[in-house]
Parts: sequence; structure tokens; C-alpha cells
Amino acid sequence: MDLSVPQAVFSVRRPAAFLLEGTLLNLSEYLSRVRQQAPVIHAISNYVTANDVANVLLACGASPIMADDPEEAVYITRLSAALALNLGTLSRRRVSAMLAAGEESGRLGRPILLDPVGAGASPMRTDTARMLLHRLPVTALRCNASELRALLSGTHTHRGVDADRQQAGSLSEQIVFVKGAARQLGCLVAVTGETDLVSDGDICFVIRNGRPEMSRVTGTGCQLSALCAAFLAADPDRSVYALAAAVCAMGLAGEIAWGHMTPHDGNAAYRSRIIDAVYHLDGETLNKGARYELG
Repeated sequence: MDLSVPQAVFSVRRPAAFLLEGTLLNLSEYLSRVRQQAPVIHAISNYVTANDVANVLLACGASPIMADDPEEAVYITRLSAALALNLGTLSRRRVSAMLAAGEESGRLGRPILLDPVGAGASPMRTDTARMLLHRLPVTALRCNASELRALLSGTHTHRGVDADRQQAGSLSEQIVFVKGAARQLGCLVAVTGETDLVSDGDICFVIRNGRPEMSRVTGTGCQLSALCAAFLAADPDRSVYALAAAVCAMGLAGEIAWGHMTPHDGNAAYRSRIIDAVYHLDGETLNKGARYELG
């Protein structure tokens, strides 16, 4: 399979501009839409976190389906409201399924969320993620800062999936970087870390929800990506806001879950409590607990 990417391909698509009226969103609308519509999300996930991804989709009110065989992926995509692609356990067979599903999702005009897990850790991961961005009409990219830098530069520099939790530079520099990446890649970009940034290239949400302990649970990033796909499916016409709402919801769920921990609990208990917190999250709690601003 040819994973090469032509020079200067990351300027083809451009997201629509979104303008925010005021400074606060009614985030409960976005959560309510997911629960009212119960969108089917086709998640081509990885075998490390597939169970947790399915459960967090169920917890938010969506319906997961997972088909990673190239012969089946197209048919399952036709039944789905959005597609979530995750590179966590990469294989050529799975990449073929992602391409088939992504092309069909694009033909149908349905949202595609790409999580380029570990981009920069190996040539195959970086090249595959760049190829998917070039070949598919990706709606949103959800990654960390080092993964985004690898996608933009094509280099292989970081240690692995959880490398570079720290975001380099001042907040204003990070905002400029993420806005520029969204414009260059032609899709929404959600960069998560100590502070989460969500941009369509014109506006940028600075989101301060979450707990550092979430990084001690394998799969919270994969769960977030699936949650983003569900919110995008339920509100595709206000996609940058839906994406920001999903990031706020996951971070707030991590905070609520941590508040329910006991001295005898560890990361396994925290994992379950995060999913439970998503399940019990209501619109009022989301509106009150979300901490974000425009940058």
C-alpha cells in the first residue's frame, strides 16, 4: 500500500468560518442532541481500547459499531452517522478498512474524526496519518501537540503515544499554532494536553477541564475521540462548537470521576468512574462545570 503523500497537499480543503455570538455556549444543547438522536458511530478503533470506546459511546447516548475488515467496512459505514478512525494498533489491513470506510463516509457527507495515535513514533504511523488526511475529507483531527507537529512536518521524533503531554510555548503561541494547523490541514483541530485547544482556523476554544490523572488510564484519548465523533454526528452544522462541547464533557467527566475516588481506588476504578460520569452527565452540570474561553 502506497502511503506516500505529495508535496503541499495540506491546503486543499478549508473549514467553513464560524462566528461566536457572546462568550458562552449552551453546551447542554450538544449533549442533548446526542442523547435524542442516538447516532450510530462506526469506530475503527484499536484492540487495546475498543471496549472502553464502545462503552463511552453508549454512556453518552450514542450507539457504537466496529467493523475493521475492508470487505465489511463500507456497508457498516452506510448505517452510521459518523466515522471515528484510530491508529492505535496499526496494520495494513486496518488501514485498507479505514480508507474504504472513509471514502464512503465522504461520499455520504458524514463526519470523519481522525485520531492519529502515535504519529511521529514511526514512519508508518506518520505516513499513514498524513495519507488519510490527504485521501479523506476529514472533518476533525484529535491529537496531542507532538502528533500534530509530526503530521505537519512529516518527521518522526517522539517516543510514543503518550509523549509530549506538555505543550511548548506560551498559550498565545499555542493558539496561533493550532489555528494555523486547522487552516493548513483544512479540518477542525482539537489538541489535548494540560490545556485543550479546539479550532476551525478562525476561532480557538481554550478549554481547562480535565485531571492530570486521566493520563494514567489507557484509552482516555481514544474515548475522547469517539465522544467527539458522536457530538459531530449529532450537530454537523455547528461542528466546531460540537467538538468543543465534547472536549469539555470528557474533561468534566474526568473531574467528576476523580471526585468519587476513594483512598483504595486505582486507575482501574478511575477508568470505570470516568465512563459512569459520562453516563450520568446532564446538561446543567455541563454548562456549570465547563471551563473555557476564546483565544
